[in-house]
Amino acid sequence: MSSPNITKVTSHISHNESLIFERSQPGRIGYRLPPLDVEAQPLAEIIPPEFQRDDDLEGVPEVSEVDVIRHFTRMSTWNYSIDLGMYPLGSCTMKYNSRLNEKVARIAGFANLHPLANEEDAQGALQVIYELQQHLAEITGLPGVSLQPAAGAHGEMTGVMIIRAFIDARDGEGASANRRTMLIPDSAHGTNPASAHLSGFSVKTIRSTAEGFTDLDHLRELCGKGNVAGLMLTNPNTLGLFEKNIKEICRIVHDAGGLVYMDGANMNALVGVARPGDMGVDVIHLNLHKTFSTPHGGGGPGCGPCCCTKELEPFLPVPRVVKVESGTGDGSLFKLDSNHPQSIGRVKAFYGNYGMMLRALAYIQTHGHDGLREATEAAVLNARYIAHALVSDYDKPFAAPPMHEVVFTDKRQSRKGAHTLDIAKRLIDYGFHPMTIYFPLIVSGAMLIEPTESVGHQELDQFIEAMRSIAREAIENPELVLNAPHSTRIGRLDEAAAARKPVLRWKPKAKADAA
Repeated sequence: MSSPNITKVTSHISHNESLIFERSQPGRIGYRLPPLDVEAQPLAEIIPPEFQRDDDLEGVPEVSEVDVIRHFTRMSTWNYSIDLGMYPLGSCTMKYNSRLNEKVARIAGFANLHPLANEEDAQGALQVIYELQQHLAEITGLPGVSLQPAAGAHGEMTGVMIIRAFIDARDGEGASANRRTMLIPDSAHGTNPASAHLSGFSVKTIRSTAEGFTDLDHLRELCGKGNVAGLMLTNPNTLGLFEKNIKEICRIVHDAGGLVYMDGANMNALVGVARPGDMGVDVIHLNLHKTFSTPHGGGGPGCGPCCCTKELEPFLPVPRVVKVESGTGDGSLFKLDSNHPQSIGRVKAFYGNYGMMLRALAYIQTHGHDGLREATEAAVLNARYIAHALVSDYDKPFAAPPMHEVVFTDKRQSRKGAHTLDIAKRLIDYGFHPMTIYFPLIVSGAMLIEPTESVGHQELDQFIEAMRSIAREAIENPELVLNAPHSTRIGRLDEAAAARKPVLRWKPKAKADAA
């Protein structure tokens, strides 16, 4: 791929698009209400005056239908999406998923089912939850499953709350009060220490070795303090490396009286190949909105199921969907069970984000065991292909073969003044979404790349050639990289000003000037 001839777009229909508020003109209407089909009543009899607006909807845009359609259609064409190309965001698993799963989630009997429906009227929905629980238990090797948590960090916190409840029940209130330390590697996701603190734990950080793995000697030292409740470990870790000493890690923590929580954000590298339960993990969360089909991004909703050992199962959230083998009097086979006195309680309204469960079950059933394993193997193969192809152009700080994602740094390019942010901005000019940058935090100038299994050989080669071209530009013509992107409508944003002086709400010009 040769360096693209980049020109700034200046067409009047696509440059400096006005806000919908600014396109407003008094008197324009883009809708027509149907005729009233009930007897007219005074508004005050329907809505008490104290609940009525008195500003005449001041500030609401007055636009025609064509204004609305063209405005939002234009903006939609500027958005990068998974339908246009790959998202090489490391540790995020932004993969393309079959539209079949979206279609299943929109089946009327599921999509229109009221959350307050009686058990006997929701047997199909309860069966979906039950079957998905069974599949996830088999995939993780952990028999206890709750689908309630609404996202990854929520499932993570649920797992840590379960650890705390188990320790309190095991050690007794007085003894457990001294066991309030959670160990977290220095390469962990930022939500890990947040979840630990919210659950009442203090955090101690475990060092990584120069090879990128958990430092076993430091782990033993910290576990020797006698106050360790558990370890929060991501495997593969956020450096993209499989913790080869995972069984020894679990043994060390267990011998110290703690439990092992595994952050399942990177399960896209393990599904169908290795099970956390077989490694000695006690509890794990999964991301249905990453590993199992629900599109990731856009603010949600997500689903972060929590899976655990039989020993921890009594502490899972309630209610739980269980199968009644002999059926009930009304013929129902599935019911909600809240009779678990040691449970940490409900963590989400109703049963969780149900649409995500439908997509996940469809994903699992259409792939089957062999298909899930193939997806995992392809994800790892793609990452290793990129790692091999770019090692001659970028600094690769860890020698171990990566799993589903690989980390590079800007060490070579920064000698000429081009840093990770500049490389990411220049990648936009080549038509690719930038990779994750400056994470993990323990790697200076990190670029974390995860292609996932949904990227084919041809697109991988295009991405690789783009990255190689940028590496050459950073040495031969650094100004081209330093001033990127050149293909966007507004050039490089002032990100520092955006963070320090954000404009979060539009105001009419007269009011803005007055403020």
